[in-house]
Amino acid sequence: MPDAQSTTPSAFTTSFPLPSLTDQAERLIELGVPALTGIDAGELRAFAEKAAGAPPGALLAVHPDAAPASALAPLLRRADKPGFVVVDMADVDAFTPQGVDLPEGPFYLVHDLDRGDHLGNWSPEEAIPALHEAGRTPLVLTEGIHWLLQRPDVLERNKCFMAIGSRLRKPNGSFDARTPAIWISNGTGRDGKERKDAPKVGWCWWNNRHTWLGFGSTTGRTAGLDG
Repeated sequence: MPDAQSTTPSAFTTSFPLPSLTDQAERLIELGVPALTGIDAGELRAFAEKAAGAPPGALLAVHPDAAPASALAPLLRRADKPGFVVVDMADVDAFTPQGVDLPEGPFYLVHDLDRGDHLGNWSPEEAIPALHEAGRTPLVLTEGIHWLLQRPDVLERNKCFMAIGSRLRKPNGSFDARTPAIWISNGTGRDGKERKDAPKVGWCWWNNRHTWLGFGSTTGRTAGLDG
């Protein structure tokens, strides 16, 4: 496990500058997000324009209720390969925000994103208190996908991340032990050889550690309309 310095705010640094909010909106429109999800492209543009005064580095996100992970994942690209959701996560959209408050409305801003490389080899259970101690909250899965839609280079070999703000609550009230993550397929097993190097939305166990998976996080979210 990382040392205690990994829980300090200074340990979280973002090295992937984001485009302007208006450019991010155009990127989502170009990718076909409005057509796939039914959100209004004009409203998306208007939101981005009105929020243009937000602090630098904000990510424009569409609420998962309006743009679920199953619709967004195939829009990811790496090495000309489209993204996909693993076959044993057909219930991906049932992984909803837990312990994370998202602003109301179809669009909102996510601030100061970090991939959490320094938290590699921590389990999700261990990472949650470390994020909170640093004044951060974990990304939900759709936020992680939105980040990669704007900056595909955030996803690197041996430097991928989990999105543990999304969990699946079972009928008995307990949580499913699967925890969402985004990494790069090796084209093995049920992924299929044709998916080698493609962005992959999958899962890892809540108590397992992986040296190559950090924990995506943010300092917070805002509705953005007052920016």
